Amino acid sequence: MQKKSLPMPLQVIIVLYSAKKRGSSPDPTLADPGVEFRPQPRGVKRNWYRIRYSEFIAGKSMDHLRIIEREFAIYLTKVAGWFLVIVAINASLNSPIEAQNWPAFRGEFGTGHAVGAGLPVDFSESKNAGKTKWKTAIHGKGWSSPVVWGDQIWLTTATEDGKKMSALCVDLASGEIARDQVIHENESPNFCHPTNSYASPTPAIEEGRVYLHFGSYGTTCLDTNSGKTVWQRTDLKCDHFRGPASSPILYKDLLIVAFDGFDQQYVVALNKLTGETVWKRDREIDYGTDNGDLKKAYGTASVFNVDGQSLLICPSAIATIAYKPDTGETVWTVYHDGMNASARPQQTQNGMIVLANGMGKMIAVDPKGSGDITKSNIAWTLSKSAIKKPSPLIIDDKLFMVSDQGIATCVKTNDASIVWQERVGGKFAASPIYDGENIFAFDEDGWVHVLKTGDQFESIAKFQFGDGFRSSPAVAGNKLILRSLSHLYCIESSPSNK
Repeated sequence: MQKKSLPMPLQVIIVLYSAKKRGSSPDPTLADPGVEFRPQPRGVKRNWYRIRYSEFIAGKSMDHLRIIEREFAIYLTKVAGWFLVIVAINASLNSPIEAQNWPAFRGEFGTGHAVGAGLPVDFSESKNAGKTKWKTAIHGKGWSSPVVWGDQIWLTTATEDGKKMSALCVDLASGEIARDQVIHENESPNFCHPTNSYASPTPAIEEGRVYLHFGSYGTTCLDTNSGKTVWQRTDLKCDHFRGPASSPILYKDLLIVAFDGFDQQYVVALNKLTGETVWKRDREIDYGTDNGDLKKAYGTASVFNVDGQSLLICPSAIATIAYKPDTGETVWTVYHDGMNASARPQQTQNGMIVLANGMGKMIAVDPKGSGDITKSNIAWTLSKSAIKKPSPLIIDDKLFMVSDQGIATCVKTNDASIVWQERVGGKFAASPIYDGENIFAFDEDGWVHVLKTGDQFESIAKFQFGDGFRSSPAVAGNKLILRSLSHLYCIESSPSNK
């Protein structure tokens, strides 16, 4: 589930509680294992601290979050007094909890969740009624998804021949292009398959920095205020064979990305401040072949909490490897066949890790293990109408997906038993999103499919918008950011949608 910002009144009393507990000025440390305080980056004046409930991230309901807030508030009565607590609870329960930033591929935790966005279920041209706030033409060809931080949207693009690779910054409020910078110029780019692009990896962004990745062509960190290059790496090489697509992720002070090419396969963690290599690990996978085409992959990693420890789950061809993210040490490997894996790993409510092998097979893995866990830790396997390129959604105890060939499926996450399965039509490469009420899926011909999440299949809207989608959407507050083949759109929900 996507992380949310708590209302200001509750943040204030949490800071006061921290100071009272420590006997000093507000301090971002508490002993409670269910709460983690994270200082805001320097220069951010609003919201001194952000808070993360580990239970909430693990997939608990909004009701559970409210219960935690109430319990916390009751404790605070001993140190802050009834009046402050009552005001804070009232403000908390009556304030929408929305994430204003979308900092990576499929959001901060890679789940595709935008709970609280209240997106309109029909924003087709015939029923738009002002829902499209702006529309901006994007030059070149690129399938990278937009990322959002504050009032900036960043995305990448490239000339179709790959000789110029660029980064664009778009103003969230107006849609005006604030920056359009060429990042790399390539005299003789390698081959890129027509269904891919030279700008498919999605950037990662945080306060003051955006990290732009073009595979083996280069990785660059820009200052988001000045547009100046902070650092750049062009020495990390592999033959992508069909073009790059793996996206980087941020973890603590690391920028982590996979290079699963035709010729070599490895994962690297860079110091996000300097670009220097912190660790680099060759893939220790028995591919069972010398054919490099069967070794390549386009996966984006995810970090999950497993028994109090962070695990970096990084898909590849044939297998997925779990690493210790701080050091790159291999924890376990699971073999699942396949190649071209691109769906981002997901974690279920009961802690299982769901993986897609890129060739129409999915598995759920118990992540508590070490070594080769293929024979011992695979909980279930699913092949019927499974995804290849799009990522799935985990909502409560169910998994929802729309396959590349347009078949929508809902299965139970505990055993992969099918709840419902229906053909919605179209071909899909973009991953769906969930706004807390409905699922939104976007096909390659520009059709938008809006589905309910119940135990019965229900399509509540289907309409055409734009010229087709290969990029996954982003959400910032109540704004849906869509990248079509040629344009960037901002769709804004009205109060009646909330």
